[in-house]
Amino acid sequence: MSQGRSPILELHQITKAFGGVEALRGVDFALSAGEIHGLVGENGAGKSTLMKIIAGVHTEFSGRFVIDGKDTRFRSARDARAAGIAMVHQELSVAPDLSVAENVFLGAQPTNRFGLVQWRRMARQAGEQLARLGIDVDPTSRLGDLPIGLQQLIEIARVLFSGARIIILDEPTSALSPPEVERLFSTLRRLRDEGTAIVFISHFIEDILRVSDTVTVFRNGRKVADAEAAATSKAGLIEAMIGKGREALEESYTDDIPLPPRSDRPVVLEADRLSLARGLRDVSFKVRSGEVLGIYGFMGCGQLELARILFGKLRPDQGNLVVAGDQKTFASTAAARRAGIAFVPESRRAMLFHQEPVYKNISISILNRISSLLLKPSRERAIAKRQVEQLQIRPAAVELDLGMLSGGNQQKVALAKWLSYPPRLLVLCEPTRGMDVGAKSDVISIIRDLRAKGLAIIVLSTEPETVLSLADRIIVLKRGAVVREFAGEAISKDRLLEAA
Repeated sequence: MSQGRSPILELHQITKAFGGVEALRGVDFALSAGEIHGLVGENGAGKSTLMKIIAGVHTEFSGRFVIDGKDTRFRSARDARAAGIAMVHQELSVAPDLSVAENVFLGAQPTNRFGLVQWRRMARQAGEQLARLGIDVDPTSRLGDLPIGLQQLIEIARVLFSGARIIILDEPTSALSPPEVERLFSTLRRLRDEGTAIVFISHFIEDILRVSDTVTVFRNGRKVADAEAAATSKAGLIEAMIGKGREALEESYTDDIPLPPRSDRPVVLEADRLSLARGLRDVSFKVRSGEVLGIYGFMGCGQLELARILFGKLRPDQGNLVVAGDQKTFASTAAARRAGIAFVPESRRAMLFHQEPVYKNISISILNRISSLLLKPSRERAIAKRQVEQLQIRPAAVELDLGMLSGGNQQKVALAKWLSYPPRLLVLCEPTRGMDVGAKSDVISIIRDLRAKGLAIIVLSTEPETVLSLADRIIVLKRGAVVREFAGEAISKDRLLEAA
């Protein structure tokens, strides 16, 4: 909280649980007018949960919520907006089929006295507001046709110019270029000087320290530190984020982890100067058989775009791929599969069918290999049973609908889908996200076994523990570029965070 100012928002002993798991435990938080308050913490530390309580998204919690000295309870996000609170969420919430201007004024279009939308006025005002952020774009153009970074800026503009007195920004710079970040920061400082209270959540600690007045650190659902931004450092914040003395089952990786010497086994895939507008810049690397290459970075660093290029979902603007010595340009995911590349995306829901039995989810990627004309359910089941046994999927019932399985076992099914006819290269996005400790351990063991059998594996994750537990080599992506490679040396979590 800014020195000498009374808070306009106070939270006392806030506790919030999801399905019996506490996401927040006894958290106190205060925010003043004319303050930019930075929030940092690892994935799952509780930052976004607390902000969603302030924004009226989560309404069930215990503790006191005080605005302007009065105890308050929001029943919805609409209540929060009526109280002058606006939030840009980590996940984009734009309307891609509407125009830029309609998105800037979403839910608040200017109308005349007859209630009709004033389209020209809306387009003119949207253009003026976007120009204040340095955005030169036709306000009448369809938003979904614009690059993701521009979409993010336009969503930010909607909130910044909404007139809200409390603005919450969750990872607002994840897809922005350095000049766009500078223009955003300039706008935030101007709003702060006009008396707006701003909460700024980011994994980019340099950004937090540059723009914030005060910084709060979250760890494991608790607030563990408060400091004036000018009186702390990146190293100090990382130390507070990581902490000591975690539960025995959790590996914190605060000590050095030795990475093995560089492998001289055959190269399975080489990426050469891959570039994508607003996504990747000259990304090059090699991955060899029997090796796990870890690709680490914060949300928005370009990981997802890279994974989609490797599997033929996106085509790079420049650069190429070489698979087992052959130069490739994948025009489709089918072409990537034919080259021996398998892909498990960050969202299991995107690749699995929850209303279908386990065996159908496992066999779907190989139907063309096991049946020329007619499906053979008996063969599908036999293949699925072998995978269920090998990966120890529980319950071991291939007829059971996938949706009946736990998240960890669903992730095993996602792996099993590709392993009936093993690929050359397995690309895994966030393979352990959202799992309990036991399920994470199982999936990590499976990936290590696959490596031991000679499979080349790329693991892309925003969770440092996942990368450190699996990788033989690690490259760090930051804003679309490779900024560091770790190989044949000792590496710790704080060094990984420092590099990102």
